Amino acid sequence: MVPDIGRGSRTHGLLVYLYGPGRREEHTDAHLVGSWDGFAPDPGRDTDPHVTLARLTAALDLRVKQAGDRAPAKHVWHCSVRTAPGDRRLSDEEWNAVAQRIVHATGIAPDGDPDGCRWIAVRHAEDHIHIVATLVRGDLRNPRLNYDFNKAQAVCRRIEEEMGLRRLNAGDGTAAKNPTSAEKFKAERTGRPETSRETLREAVRQAVAGADDEKEFFARLREAGLRVKVRHAPSGDALGYNVALPGDRNRHGEPVWYPGSKLAPDLSLPKIRLRLADGTAERATSSAADGRADWSPPARERRSATRIAERGAVLLDGDDDEAAAQLVGIGELLDAVAQTSPAATRAELAAAARAFERATRSHIRAERADTRALRTAARGIVQAGGALGRGEDGGTTAMLVSTLVLVTLAAARWHSARGHAQQAHASRQAAEYLRTAYRQAAATPMRVLHDQGRALPESIRRKHEATIRTVLPEQDARTEGASTKTDALAATLAQAEEAGHDPMALLQQTIAMRELDTAENVNDVLVWRLRRLAHLPAHPGEAPRRPPASSRTAKTSANLTSERKTAPPAAPRIRPPRR
Repeated sequence: MVPDIGRGSRTHGLLVYLYGPGRREEHTDAHLVGSWDGFAPDPGRDTDPHVTLARLTAALDLRVKQAGDRAPAKHVWHCSVRTAPGDRRLSDEEWNAVAQRIVHATGIAPDGDPDGCRWIAVRHAEDHIHIVATLVRGDLRNPRLNYDFNKAQAVCRRIEEEMGLRRLNAGDGTAAKNPTSAEKFKAERTGRPETSRETLREAVRQAVAGADDEKEFFARLREAGLRVKVRHAPSGDALGYNVALPGDRNRHGEPVWYPGSKLAPDLSLPKIRLRLADGTAERATSSAADGRADWSPPARERRSATRIAERGAVLLDGDDDEAAAQLVGIGELLDAVAQTSPAATRAELAAAARAFERATRSHIRAERADTRALRTAARGIVQAGGALGRGEDGGTTAMLVSTLVLVTLAAARWHSARGHAQQAHASRQAAEYLRTAYRQAAATPMRVLHDQGRALPESIRRKHEATIRTVLPEQDARTEGASTKTDALAATLAQAEEAGHDPMALLQQTIAMRELDTAENVNDVLVWRLRRLAHLPAHPGEAPRRPPASSRTAKTSANLTSERKTAPPAAPRIRPPRR
């Protein structure tokens, strides 16, 4: 059950709309389901609705006129209350009870108070009502409406439980502003798939992702095709900014400007400056940490981002409030991946970034926020440009997305532990979009790996299956179909051994990096971790380079030591993957 509260100054105009046909003829059988005394005139049930509408307006505005100049300028309180899709149809009597509880909880008309404000509840659809109240009490004082929205939300949660309706997640005031009805109707009228506010919010988020400074942020906004207006102080310093879509104009032909703070709480210029002040780390000139120098820039950057995202997941699993900063960095990384992803996965990755945007904001603030590594990873991905959906680029996309699934699930656990219901739901929703994107990106490289595993000589395949059984006893290769499930893993271990690594030591270190309980397919997760640690091509069609014998031991030791810094002290229990 969703309440939506607004203020206005025209009682008659609002009633005309509520009892009228609606903007798209969607209003049917408009009538009262409740009022302040139970005897208010009902234009929907009268033979002369125009006269009755005037009488109802006069009755609601009576105390406003009596108060004169003491009445508030916006004296009309309007709250729509809507049930969730799939909920049962409530009767008029039930809606009356809902309205009475909301006006009591918000302080509009407390139970037993003869001087409460006058109000009515109008129903013109099956799934919602509109509560209209005038904000002057019987004693001609104004009601105290502090935190009326929060109070309405709280009582709706209790009503849902008592009436057996779908339980929605409680908000905490950190969500971005929803588009207004007028914005939605305009989008439909102009044929846009979403409102200008939503399009601009996503464009601004993507411009922030990995930006090095304020100048680059504004340059990215203009490169994205947005109109940008910066407000300056007399000193010349920027105070804020507004953005508009080209061609989006109001009735006077002027651009429709949106301040950053009205797009989302964290997109105001002061909030963006705080994020930019965290900076980005200097990028290493050598590609040794993340693979071969002859791989494409998008492939190298995605490998680097995978390593950094793993570290972010470890911090989120540590249950520390300081991990709140990691959520912002992960959000930037998702935005960077979404805008540079191959066409096959772009829609799902963009949906994941939009969903996770809600998970980046809560009332918890990290005092020692440090997102430089994640912001650097996002910047590297953006600067490297779009990745192809095939070859090494496509393989490293699957590698990164596989890790991001586990990171978003770690974020869901972090939020759930703190009672952040909406943020936890958003994290899980992002994980589902990422899983879909992963299946699209990984289809070709995993199929090749399975074929390579089945083509291994029998003795080599049995040796690596024995290693897998030793390290992962739950993945007993003697069970039906187990060899098929571990073909890709066996092929990867064989390639790692050919490149000079110890397969068992590498697999043990890979498992110890962090938990795998939330993995949909443990084998897939381990394959990508192994290929990244061993510097194997993410696209298995490319042959790995065998390092000189003198450097193999040092390289393997260096890889494991680097990853051990973020590993938990002991390897956790591994559950079998969900089928």
